[in-house]
Amino acid sequence: MSGGRTIMIVGNGDVPEGFGATIDAADLVVRFNDCRSVGSGGHRTDIVAVCNTGRPGISMLGGGRWKTNAAVRQAREIWCVRSGAKFAAMRSGLAETHPDLDDFCDDYTVGFESFSRATSRIFRVVPAAVHDQLDQDLARFSPDPYVVPSSGLIVIADILSSIATADDEIVLAGFGHVGWEWHPFAAERRYVDALAAQGRLRRLHPLSSSSQGA
Repeated sequence: MSGGRTIMIVGNGDVPEGFGATIDAADLVVRFNDCRSVGSGGHRTDIVAVCNTGRPGISMLGGGRWKTNAAVRQAREIWCVRSGAKFAAMRSGLAETHPDLDDFCDDYTVGFESFSRATSRIFRVVPAAVHDQLDQDLARFSPDPYVVPSSGLIVIADILSSIATADDEIVLAGFGHVGWEWHPFAAERRYVDALAAQGRLRRLHPLSSSSQGA
């Protein structure tokens, strides 16, 4: 590709040694939550995409550690990957099917927006339509029963649908497609493999074996 950007999406799985410099050389680097990918996965961080509901959301906003994280402080944009309205609509159904997830839909978007405003960062929420379309697309890959797609996959879909141009190259690092039991990781892997086969993105390195997803 000529004239486009390299957009690096770095999940929280393992990034093998030797790829950090390549990640840092990208035009745009997106990391997730507490940016555990920093280190072997380079240091540049332009965007931090956060899980803004439930326990991850309140954990990041409370205690100050996330707000003073070096990667978060470097980022110029904060993205919330979950639509508060969509998750509010999910609450009653989850109360029946997954009563243990009673705080899963608690929405902390306002806290992330306030932090972004106070620190002069661009703030955005990934549109609910991205999540809705992704559910439809994943259905083609026979997912096991799941609650929501992973934050990493939502960001991939969002960037492909509304951020990247035809000339941009989308590169994934730190994705192992394993983690929380209620993300459809096997189907997500097949979905990403299909995108790679279509030339819409590529993996920087072989699949991570880490137990942590994005």
